[in-house]
Amino acid sequence: MLMTPGPTAVPASVRDAMSRELINPDVDPEFHRIYDRLTDRLARMYGIDPAGDARDGSAAATRDVVVPGGEGILGLEAAIASLVEPGTEVLCLSNGLYGDGFADFVADYGGEATLVSTDYDDSLPLAELESVLNDDDREFEVATMVHCETPTGTLNDLGPALDLLEEADGEILTVVDAVSSLGGVRVPTERIDVCLGASQKCFSAPPGLTTAAISDRAWAAMEERDPHSLYTNFLPWRDTSEGFPYTHLTTEVVALDAALGLWLDEGLDAVRQRHRTAAARCRERGAELGLEPFPDPERSSPTVTAFEVPGRAQELQRGLREEHDVLVATGLTWLADDILRIGHMGHNARVERVDEAMDALENVL
Repeated sequence: MLMTPGPTAVPASVRDAMSRELINPDVDPEFHRIYDRLTDRLARMYGIDPAGDARDGSAAATRDVVVPGGEGILGLEAAIASLVEPGTEVLCLSNGLYGDGFADFVADYGGEATLVSTDYDDSLPLAELESVLNDDDREFEVATMVHCETPTGTLNDLGPALDLLEEADGEILTVVDAVSSLGGVRVPTERIDVCLGASQKCFSAPPGLTTAAISDRAWAAMEERDPHSLYTNFLPWRDTSEGFPYTHLTTEVVALDAALGLWLDEGLDAVRQRHRTAAARCRERGAELGLEPFPDPERSSPTVTAFEVPGRAQELQRGLREEHDVLVATGLTWLADDILRIGHMGHNARVERVDEAMDALENVL
């Protein structure tokens, strides 16, 4: 029983779609039809419409949705590779591992990263952000941040940070990692220039695809930058009517299309409510077991719950796997043995699956 915060369990109907006869993505028009349907479905998941009509009552936002072949981390690197060149000043706002990681990508591509960070159990450092933005000596062109920090289960309220960026300089391009929130919680895509997702989290499809909703002004910046990379470059994906930049991952595209079909049939409001209900149940069960959440419940994501278990995470993970055939995740880096993470995202965002996992955890404890 796969209860990790990505990759997530893949429903049977999605696995069935993957078993169909292979389509040649380079010469078969059917594949282009499936890809176009996939991007339309993703636009609805993002809450936007390529034509500019918001799908969920938010302000209208024109965005192109693209789906390159490559695991979700490709999107994070490609966003930087497509927008950053030597000397580009980038503000990286962070309270977690992936927020910090954006600064590393910026350095890799010759940019000048300013990391505005705080402890992993804190909210985004807005006061520090405001101070840096008021520094007249800095001319930021890009700002990065993370919506859901999967390693700690933290869901960041992006609104105040986006407000500060818009008030300071409306020209700063925003890049947001929404890989582990998109599909399970609303993402303010209409305020984000490059909003990144992936197939293996809330969508409950196999790993292998990056998704991105990209604004017109981000495309313009990429064209001016003219990145030399092929694989870590979004530009070749802007228009695929004449073909794809390289042979696409056919089976993964078919699988993600089928997975999104399930979500849209269920309805986005119902899917998000299911995530909230599953998260509440997981934390209720954890409290009954005396487990402390990490971080504060007010900032916890509806897609993943992290419990503090100092020095015991790997032992508990092993017990769940060996004694109950339930696979969960531990923390990462310095939190590897101090945090146990239950993924209730996508197909796993169901109370009965949470209860089965928590029953097992109670037994192991």
